[in-house]
Amino acid sequence: MNPNSQTQPDADRTETARRRYNRVARTYDLEQGLLEKVGLGRLRRTLWSWLGPGSPLEVGVGTGASFRDYPRDRKLTAIDLSEEMLRRAEKRADREGVDVDLRVMDAQRMDFPDASFDSAVSCCVFCSVPDPLLGLSEVRRVLRPGGQALFLEHVRSENAVFGRLMDLVNPMTVRMSGANINRRTVENIRLAGFEVVREEKHMFGLVRLVEARRPEAS
Repeated sequence: MNPNSQTQPDADRTETARRRYNRVARTYDLEQGLLEKVGLGRLRRTLWSWLGPGSPLEVGVGTGASFRDYPRDRKLTAIDLSEEMLRRAEKRADREGVDVDLRVMDAQRMDFPDASFDSAVSCCVFCSVPDPLLGLSEVRRVLRPGGQALFLEHVRSENAVFGRLMDLVNPMTVRMSGANINRRTVENIRLAGFEVVREEKHMFGLVRLVEARRPEAS
């Protein structure tokens, strides 16, 4: 895929994703609570500890689970497709005293100029973006040359049998939660034009921490 292509998001699939996350926003934190306890919270903290200097963007902020990990010496910008998720994020930002500019925005078509940010962070987002390559290419576009992109994502198993099982179950998980469990997100990051500079495998390789860079000459 050409990272500079001007493909448009699929309006129907994007609207379906928006409605789905608006619907689950009320119970989202409760549903994610167990995952936080078994390791997601720890991995998120690790990811944010990798954040470099400059102006950061969080893509897919959800209800603001990352707020506790934000650097307190900088104002962040954060986006999400779901208005209901952002309403809860706004309340959390007020409670926790977080300085963040929250915006309703589609990761597949961001309203930022090229090269707007020094870094971008996303946590369990590109499993549910309707067109992950389009979304990742947008992240690349809004980063300055040499900019840092940090990802926490679950991915398809490298085990042939378990990977095939994930493929079979995936349609049901998408209908229930909106998340694809069988995406090869690290490969997609490379296809979108990033250079992967660090990758850690966790939870039997099903969860990855990735640090990538937008190439300087792009």
